[in-house]
Amino acid sequence: MPVPLSEECETAMPDVTINGQKLQVEPGTTILQAAESLGLAIPTFCYIKRLPPLASCRMCLVEIEGQRRLQPACATAVADGMVVRTESELIAETRSSMLDMLLANHPLDCPICDKGGECELQDMVMAYGPRESRFRDAKRVFHSKDIRLSPVIIMNVNRCVQCQRCVRVCEDVVGAVALGTVDKGMDTAVTGFEGSLASCDQCGNCVEVCPVGALMSFPYRYKSRPWDLVETDTVCPHCGTGCQLTVGTRKGEFKRIRSKWDAGLNGELLCARGRFGLDFVEAKDRVKRPMIRRDGELAPVSWDEAGAHLRRCLDAVRGKPSGGVASPRLPNEVLYQFQKLMRTAFRTNSMDCSSRWSTPVDALRPLLGEFLTRAPLDDLTRSDRVLVVGGNVTEENPVTDYLLRDAVRQGRTGLLMLSARPSRLEADARAVLRVEPGGEASGLAAVAAALVAEAAAGDAGRLAAELAAAARVSVLVSADVLRPPTAETTLRHLGHLLRRLAALDKGPAFQFLFDRANQLGAWDLGVLPDVLPGLGAVRDDAVRNRFAEAWHAPIPAESGHGLDGMLDLCAGGRMGAFYVVQSDILAAYPDRDLAARALGSAELLIVQDTFLSETAALAEIVLPAAGYGEEAGTFTNGEGRAQALGKFREPAFEARDNLAIFDFVAAQGDHPWRPQRTDEVRDEIARMVMAYDGLAGKPPAADGAFTSSDPVPEGAAELPALPPAELPRGGLLLVTGNGLFHNGYLSERSSILNTIAPDPYVELSAADAERLGFAEGDRLLVRSAAGEVAVALKINRRFPDGLVFIPENYRDLRLNSLLRRGEYPCPVEVIRAPVRSPVAPSV
Repeated sequence: MPVPLSEECETAMPDVTINGQKLQVEPGTTILQAAESLGLAIPTFCYIKRLPPLASCRMCLVEIEGQRRLQPACATAVADGMVVRTESELIAETRSSMLDMLLANHPLDCPICDKGGECELQDMVMAYGPRESRFRDAKRVFHSKDIRLSPVIIMNVNRCVQCQRCVRVCEDVVGAVALGTVDKGMDTAVTGFEGSLASCDQCGNCVEVCPVGALMSFPYRYKSRPWDLVETDTVCPHCGTGCQLTVGTRKGEFKRIRSKWDAGLNGELLCARGRFGLDFVEAKDRVKRPMIRRDGELAPVSWDEAGAHLRRCLDAVRGKPSGGVASPRLPNEVLYQFQKLMRTAFRTNSMDCSSRWSTPVDALRPLLGEFLTRAPLDDLTRSDRVLVVGGNVTEENPVTDYLLRDAVRQGRTGLLMLSARPSRLEADARAVLRVEPGGEASGLAAVAAALVAEAAAGDAGRLAAELAAAARVSVLVSADVLRPPTAETTLRHLGHLLRRLAALDKGPAFQFLFDRANQLGAWDLGVLPDVLPGLGAVRDDAVRNRFAEAWHAPIPAESGHGLDGMLDLCAGGRMGAFYVVQSDILAAYPDRDLAARALGSAELLIVQDTFLSETAALAEIVLPAAGYGEEAGTFTNGEGRAQALGKFREPAFEARDNLAIFDFVAAQGDHPWRPQRTDEVRDEIARMVMAYDGLAGKPPAADGAFTSSDPVPEGAAELPALPPAELPRGGLLLVTGNGLFHNGYLSERSSILNTIAPDPYVELSAADAERLGFAEGDRLLVRSAAGEVAVALKINRRFPDGLVFIPENYRDLRLNSLLRRGEYPCPVEVIRAPVRSPVAPSV
């Protein structure tokens, strides 16, 4: 990295002069990097910042004093005393010749090319190209028509400039190896295997890095010219990685997603969900108007009628227990106001921020207070070893997978894995500890024990040996470890391992890998039954009184109920008002029968949502809320980075901002409530929550603002590690989670993602499939003690025997009908589905 000449350096740093400007740089800095630091533009085609130089396009050739030939700036390291010229008559002539050769076969179809206006070749020809070509031969044509490589990627191979960016980003960064080249020289063509990308991640990163219109997004094709787009910077809503997005709209209609190298942690990398899955904002099942239940059916009404009905219903349940659930996909400002509303207007601490588990707060608070590292993921991947625990990072957090692979490829870290469900990233790991489904606690206990043993055998011993050999260790933990009823035990053993690493001076850093965009923000801001914003205990008088004074209202002193407890209250007929905000409990809770009985028994079910979910269909009152992109705010990603959400469209139909709906609900009760705008709520968060004090006054910049680590909350001391629970033995065990192309039920509303992955599936190991006599694509019945579902088989050759996986993201499948609370992983049998008899035609 270049540094000013005036700074003193401990190591010898070479001096270089570029176009008469002198500077010092770190050893190994290339001429291209040094020139960029001076604001000097050197053209490139094949260069990608995150990959080693290829030096194949020859566009970046520069003159170096004392050398006879021009040298590629991207691949030439600076030497002390080097004098470089990036502009000269020879350089200009060389660049012009290179462009002339590219144009010799390049189709001149700029008016219909989607890349027109953003094409690097177009820009370079304008800046450096010949005004008249010397080539008169007919242009080489590979195909007369564009090739549809996948549901989302289309190729015009005639436009390819053979820069190899797409092939390299696919293989070296994404790890999919779906693109390659055939033939050589000017006849080189990039293609997928047999003209298909069926095996790829459909992430579109090849489209992003393509400098011309050779690879294109099929959903965006011919939809708009780039100069007609209004672009809004925002954050992806699909998982907790927190990728930067730039949303393009035309006349208020969503058109495309791209990402920027210089903003956000992802450096223009996106997964299929982030690049192609935002069209869910235009899904057809919007809640258009407020609805109330009349004669057993939901009927649309005006906001005034909904308010009058809500007022009557609240009067009828006054004095009875209340509770609420808010989605961790909501902005920080909305989540903060939600918990304030529940604690002041509804006078309850019963609340949760997940529809899939009750958060184990007692075990979670010590981890968040003592070990959570609020720092860039890039810093954590510079530890000697990174241990990934639980889940499948490739499918849950694909861009995190790309960044981890990149760190391993560059030699920055060594990767270790501990999980039941294998991921593609394991091919890059130094050690892998395979545990039984739900057995993360046992695996963590074994590794912690092996760390202090003189000699430990097996995979746990090898993994512990890698940790022991490291000077610094980072631990990344999938949120999937919170699914089983043993989550508290797992978190305690995680804390025990982190403390052991700290005692060994490994300086452990720790972060969660969340599959929901704002899970950390929901925890930080107190959407939990036992803690207030900042993770201070509700039972702590000083903490509680501080918020009560700021909110001008008393706060209940006793802890509330989490999701499990609230559903039990509902099912027992003891819940008055149950307020659900943007969360589909019936579709997601791991016991559909219990969820249906509970929601049906709540005396007053209020649902505030963008879409008519299954939970909304059971409500007494449904309030139409703004969805993603329809209100501003902030998300806190897994790094602890608070990032600005951009508003790129107005709320549809009669929907209102979530904050405005809270004001509306509060106005129907008997508690004074002061309406607040988003910026006012953000400023209040900055005042009341120490970790968020950097958000005062203005939204975060493009790269976000890191929250800080609060001191360990009082009462959050180390908990003893519990013995790992006994797991079901033998047979097949079902686990669930996110698939690569879907994340929760939001993504299923994306018509584009549904063209990639329209149907659910069940994954088994090759050995289990062979033992049971199944073949790829067979339709199978997966049956538990609670129910059964029919799905097609997908054989996964990385799977261990006994593991069954079905993605949770398909509403019509009703996967949670197989599950019962407290039984996860779920014992199942898998049999061949009966062949349906053809229906006889009616006479």
